Amino acid sequence: MGKTLELAAIMKEDAVRPEHTGGKKWEILHGDTLRLVNAFEPGVFDAVITDPPYASGGTKQNERNRMTNQKYSSMKQGNALPDFDGDNKDQRSWMHWMAEWLYDVRKACKSGAPICLFIDWRQYPSITDALQWAGWIWRGTAVWDKGNSRPQKGRFRQQAEYIVWGSNGAMPISRPVSCLPGVFRYGNPQNRIHVTEKPLQLMRDVVQICESGGLILDPFAGAGTTVLAAVQEGYQAVGIEVTDAYYKLGTDRIRYALEEANQERGEG
Repeated sequence: MGKTLELAAIMKEDAVRPEHTGGKKWEILHGDTLRLVNAFEPGVFDAVITDPPYASGGTKQNERNRMTNQKYSSMKQGNALPDFDGDNKDQRSWMHWMAEWLYDVRKACKSGAPICLFIDWRQYPSITDALQWAGWIWRGTAVWDKGNSRPQKGRFRQQAEYIVWGSNGAMPISRPVSCLPGVFRYGNPQNRIHVTEKPLQLMRDVVQICESGGLILDPFAGAGTTVLAAVQEGYQAVGIEVTDAYYKLGTDRIRYALEEANQERGEG
């Protein structure tokens, strides 16, 4: 694909092109992942790295059914960030939905492509089941240590989230990728634009599981952090985002950050 990412090179000829925004090495598609992943040509992606909706935020169904700001943010209503879609499923529906898109997206990945999925402790068992049901090999779990969390007397702090990872078939040790840590220690980002946004440096570290110069897919682009991190680390990246507000916020953020970096390097 050279230095320019062309949708025509990765999408089936008869596929309907969704609304999309992008640049030299990146594209964000606006639409539903379940529908869009089937539009990709087989074997085009070198890695999948994503932070899907957890459908978590409570131990009871009425707690999970709350809007995402109510579940994951303490911001007052006037300052609240936009809610995002797809987070109100019960556990069985969520696992079925995860398995479905994971099965379809595997077809669009090269043999040996790694996959990294962020998740919390409540949905950890279900996501590992969905990953394996979809035909991926589950290879382990890395930890994101957020450092800060609400203390609870007589209980362990819930200060970690997890990165369940695996591969599309065999994953040779000889891949030209350096040794990666199993624990990443970064606090939650300040001035975030998404309710569950991950730190940019965390994602710059995680994308390095992909071989140099590869094409990374993020089926739940959100604030665009994974796509931005991938481009900053020298990869190409495609994101999918269904929520209107985050499609705009994410693409604007990526474009602004890359333009700013180009200006600092004197590239216009």
